Amino acid sequence: MSSGTIVAIIIVVVVVAAVVIAGTLAMRRRRLQQRFGPEYDRAVERADSRHEAEAELAEREKRVRGLDIRPLDPAVRDRYASQWTAVQEQFVDNPAHSVTSAQALITTVMAERGYPTEDPSQIEADLSVEHAATIDQFRTAQELSGRAADGTASTEDLRLAMVHYRTLFRDLLGETGRPAADTTVPDPVPDTAEGIPAGATAPEPETTGKAGTIGTDTMPANSVPADAGPDYAVQDFDYPATEEPARETAPAADTEPAPAARPARRR
Repeated sequence: MSSGTIVAIIIVVVVVAAVVIAGTLAMRRRRLQQRFGPEYDRAVERADSRHEAEAELAEREKRVRGLDIRPLDPAVRDRYASQWTAVQEQFVDNPAHSVTSAQALITTVMAERGYPTEDPSQIEADLSVEHAATIDQFRTAQELSGRAADGTASTEDLRLAMVHYRTLFRDLLGETGRPAADTTVPDPVPDTAEGIPAGATAPEPETTGKAGTIGTDTMPANSVPADAGPDYAVQDFDYPATEEPARETAPAADTEPAPAARPARRR
């Protein structure tokens, strides 16, 4: 075999190997993008290179595969769902405490399913493998919960934290594709004597009441209905008749009769 042939064979082998490696990396990249979604882009932004980010995500997958992650039994799932309902109802009276309880309940459910819960940063990494669609909401809820601990969170912050925690909670319970019994976080009770929450404006005076009244002005009871459209024609209503004062007519000016026409002169 000549040296030229050997060189050609080596070149072909190198090219084929490069193609195989490139194809393998492309397939892994596509798989990681599909599995992690926005978490993939976040990892790439935080890493020094795309290769480093993909290696980190692959390491997360490997770690979670080594954990004993298990689904919840139906009875256990129902029990936790009931506990969540009770926690959510507490939001009315004590929003901050409700958010703290929601965070603790999620940690309990994670431990029940087999996730380690000692290291907060590791919790996010582990959850991102199987719950990539909701991990961003969990991070947001954690940030808002931190504000609650500092006493700097507004009521709206706390409400959003509950909404985000609930999304991950349902995902952990395996209820993502099932309709929730109650997906509304109740508003807290008013904190003023007048019954108006702080920061809210007083309601407008009642505009409709007894028939024939709007505000303090009176009008017939059969006035234009509230749901009347723009083409509604007001007619045949018994509005009280109003009498207009008689108009005074100016006296006719004195005029002299026009002189009679003279007969034509005959020629």
